[in-house]
Amino acid sequence: MAKKTYDLLFKLLLIGDSGVGKTCILFRFSDDAFTTTFLSTIGIDFKIKTVELRGKKIKLQIWDTAGQERFHTITTSYYRGAMGIMLIYDITNGKSFENIVKWLRYIDEHANEDVEKMILGNKCDMHEKRVVSTERGEAIGREHGIKFMETSAKSNVNIERAFIELAEAILEKTAGSEPQEAPDRLTVDRRVEKSSNRCC
Repeated sequence: MAKKTYDLLFKLLLIGDSGVGKTCILFRFSDDAFTTTFLSTIGIDFKIKTVELRGKKIKLQIWDTAGQERFHTITTSYYRGAMGIMLIYDITNGKSFENIVKWLRYIDEHANEDVEKMILGNKCDMHEKRVVSTERGEAIGREHGIKFMETSAKSNVNIERAFIELAEAILEKTAGSEPQEAPDRLTVDRRVEKSSNRCC
């Protein structure tokens, strides 16, 4: 059997309106690449990247969800089991910012109540087209008690930092709970994967 190459597995979710740059953020973090030619995500896509935090190898399984309403029923099932969720809006698109409240409601309805959240105002390199001020982003973060930062997948601003800080917050939470709780849950996940591979 292959040796396990990580200590913990964290499932992260990227949500937000279509076109805010979720896929670009994911590719910048996982592959350190940027392209403007992405097609809209159809349903769900995911990437894996392993990071080292506090001496532990943490495998980040990052799910990129479609922002379009018609995919909403597919994507809601992915909220379950997510340990961290990034809510992303585009600073050049006021509607995508207003919809953060809607996405927060979806999280309340579908995700675990202790899920770690972070709000990202993406495309902060596009100063001349900005319609959502940094202050408004900070204010919504404060109002909901959620960490906020501005990012640019294109200029690679705060992308790595956002993922690392979210992973740190999850690690903090899992370390703070009874020691067996988090690893236990992950072991169950792995067993399910293994057995399903055998039967197919």
